This record gives sequence, C-alpha cells and structure tokens, in this order.
Amino acid sequence: MKELKPLTLGGQLLERPIIISGPCSAETEEQTLETAKGLCANGIKIFRAGIWKPRTKPGGFEGVGEEGLAWLKKVKKETGMYTSTEVATRAHVDAALDAGVDMLWIGARTSANPFAMQEIADALSERGADIPVLVKNPVNPDLELWIGALERLYNAGIRQLGAIHRGFSAYGKHLYRNLPQWHIPIELRRRLPNLPIIHDPSHIGGKRELVAPLSQQAIDMGFDGLIIESHCDPDCAWSDKAQQVTPEVLNYILNTLVYRDEKQSTENLKILRQQIDALDNELLETLNKRMRVSREIGQYKKEHHMPVIQAARYDDIMQSRVGLAKEMGMSGEFMQTVLQAIHEESVRQQIDIFNKR
Repeated sequence: MKELKPLTLGGQLLERPIIISGPCSAETEEQTLETAKGLCANGIKIFRAGIWKPRTKPGGFEGVGEEGLAWLKKVKKETGMYTSTEVATRAHVDAALDAGVDMLWIGARTSANPFAMQEIADALSERGADIPVLVKNPVNPDLELWIGALERLYNAGIRQLGAIHRGFSAYGKHLYRNLPQWHIPIELRRRLPNLPIIHDPSHIGGKRELVAPLSQQAIDMGFDGLIIESHCDPDCAWSDKAQQVTPEVLNYILNTLVYRDEKQSTENLKILRQQIDALDNELLETLNKRMRVSREIGQYKKEHHMPVIQAARYDDIMQSRVGLAKEMGMSGEFMQTVLQAIHEESVRQQIDIFNKR
C-alpha cells in the first residue's frame, strides 16, 4: 500500500495527535447534541457516534439506525465539527455517505469477516468515496486478517486509510476488557509505516479510570491519535457506560498527556541503542547455541527411541525460568511467551532430526 494519502477532512490535513470523541451510541437527538457541544467547547473537532451497534447477543440496544444520521447532520451544522460513524454493510455505507458523514470506521467484528469487508470496499468504490476510512483490528489477534481488511479497501481505490487499535478479545477475567497486545499494532506499523494508527483506550480498558493511562502509553509509543468515548451523562448511557467519560473529564485527560519530542536525538541515546544492537546480536548467538544443543538432544532421543515432547521437563523449565524472570523484574507473561516460542522452535528442529534418514 505505497500510495496511501494523508488523512484529510474539509481539505485540511489531520495533524497528530488526531482526537476523535463522542458517545458509544447516538441515543437521542438531545443527548447527541449536548455531548457534541460539550466536546466542541473543549476543542474537539471530530465527533463520533454509533448509529448501528452490533451486539454480541440479540435483544440489546442495536442503535437508533438511520434516524441518528439526521442528528449527526445537526451536530455538523450547529458546531462545525466533522462527523464519523461505524458501518458494517453496503446499506450503512450508502446511508452514511448520503447523510454527509465525513469519516467512517469499520468495527472489530466486521473487519474479521472478509465477505463483509469486500462488500463495504465495493460500496465505497462504486460511490467514488474519498473520505478517511479507519479499520479496527479484528476481535481475534490476527495481524494478517487486519492487513487483509485494509488491503481490500486499498484495492478498491480507497487511499485515505487508517487503523484503530481497540484490543483483542480473550476468555476469562483480565485487567482490560480487550487485551492490548501491543506487539501487534507495533508490527503493523513496521509493515505499513505510512498507515496512521489510532488507539482506542475506551474499548481496551473497558473502564473509564483506565482511559488516561492507556492514552498516555499509546502516545508514548508513537500512535497517531486517540478515539475516546465521551457522553454527557455516562452513567445513564444505553451502551458501554462504564468506559465513557464526560467531555470535561476528556478535556482533563487530554491536557495532562505528555507528548515526547520524536525528533530529539542525543548522543547518549545513540550509545544506548548501540548497546541494544550489541545485546541483540549476543542474544541471537546464544539462541543459536541453544538450538545446536537442542538438535544434539534430538539426535540422542532418536537413537534411544524417546519421544520428542517431554511434558514434565517442559513444565519444570516454564516454572523455574518464569520464577527467575519475575525476580529480575520481568513480566511472567512475557517470559512464558518467550519460552513457548523457544520450545516450539526446539521441537521443530528435533522433529527435523527424527525425519532424517
């Protein structure tokens, strides 16, 4: 995707940090306008509101539908803000474009469905749309699926593309509603360096008290902006009330964010980076030595008719190494991921030994 265009609205380039805010759902005309006016008074220029709301189970509030598009028109007329909403079908795209919505985003459930993405891409192409389209990461942690969704839009001629990092679903109880899995958007940035990436602390955190720290972390990591849910009366919201903040609280969060000077480069930083490069080389050499030993173990197992997988040994390694890592101040989850990857590569190399005649 070498021909991506910078994101623009009203002919103006969107400068970092891009801030998009508004309620999870447009519930009533009064609620929509009150929230928009509160955000506008605090300098927010891009208003978001869900018109169609995909729900996990039937019976919940699924959005007001096309009626809400008239409210977005009114927001634009009375505040001068740009408007954005989520689309999931061809009909959504047509209705939103007919209503003059300035920016579209595609949700996590939709981006995971190649058929739905192609339908949306075709609809945008047929309408000759030249507006920003943001794609949320799929619900499952699949970078290729995320990139595939973006590529379908790009192949349909959409050039103002961006990504939204909203976290990934996980079973069980966690600190976050959706796990950040920061390495995935980082790899997306490496693969597509010209693609703007917006962070969604509302859906990742799931709690309003987590919005500020997640926003700061995203800014520290060089994300291009934030999309944050804001409601004039969050506790009475019809959907996702726990993760929404008032326009006043949003203003406080944004004003307390610390922005780093990306252009600053000191000699000390260069020296530290050189140390990192040297340590990475040492780490690769050490891993290479470990794999050499693993192959020798594989040869021994083959000659003595032993199975490749030794579960008790693996469990012992995981427990002891993770414990040591924690004592050194590292995350246990991080070390588990590292050890699992090393183990899988060791097993692969030992199986290669077994398959040789």
